[in-house]
Amino acid sequence: MVEGILGKKVGMTQVFTEDGMVIPVTVIEAGPCTVVCKRTKEKDGYTAVQLGYIPAKRKHLNKPLLGQFEKRGVPPFRVLREFPVGEDALSELEEGKEIKVDIFEKGDKVSVTGKSKGKGFQGAMKRHGFSGMRDSHGSRYHRTVGAIGQHTFPARVFKGLRMAGQMGNKKVTVRGLEVVEVIPEKNLLLVKGSVPGARNGLLVIKRMKGR
Repeated sequence: MVEGILGKKVGMTQVFTEDGMVIPVTVIEAGPCTVVCKRTKEKDGYTAVQLGYIPAKRKHLNKPLLGQFEKRGVPPFRVLREFPVGEDALSELEEGKEIKVDIFEKGDKVSVTGKSKGKGFQGAMKRHGFSGMRDSHGSRYHRTVGAIGQHTFPARVFKGLRMAGQMGNKKVTVRGLEVVEVIPEKNLLLVKGSVPGARNGLLVIKRMKGR
């Protein structure tokens, strides 16, 4: 079976355990996804399935992409992602088959990948947590980075130096999140803790191996 699914972030809430403990959870609307294409070792060199998520209108697709959907007899989708599968599982998956949230169970450990919120251009204090300069005694450099240069040797700024710049809007993966509850009839997945991105952001949820 496929070890992952596509979804979108709904928001955060909390659930209570039987002993009265409060668990903060993120609600994810996971699937249903459709198998659009299969990758085989003979043809592609690896085994995987391509899942489609969020139906698309024909007018929003170019002809080559639309032809791929028509060739396989599946409806067009806005989002396509590949998930690796074994050869035995690949033989059981057919193009057009739906993958739903019930592939996960309570207690599973998953990794969630999304795009973090974009904060635009930010200074080093907000971007990296710098403490800043002193606020009194004549200082005129309250939120600046300070000196970034070197001595005569090496006489350059090292790559990767933490400075002001673009913050957020990057691919982020959070690993080891626990599945608290699965609600198949509503396509909902509740995972413990927070996940990257804003509401309605696209997420890729994968079961962690060996967990």
